Amino acid sequence: MQEMITLISEVGFPIAVTVYLLYRIEVKLDAVVESIQTLPERMKGI
Repeated sequence: MQEMITLISEVGFPIAVTVYLLYRIEVKLDAVVESIQTLPERMKGI
């Protein structure tokens, strides 16, 4: 049990950073997908 606690405390910070970065990437990808989906509508106005 002590080994598990040590392992979690050692890898907890990298896991937290990874989750944070993945969340930020997901938000940016959602914006890219939305932009691509609205592209045909914007192209009609040109």
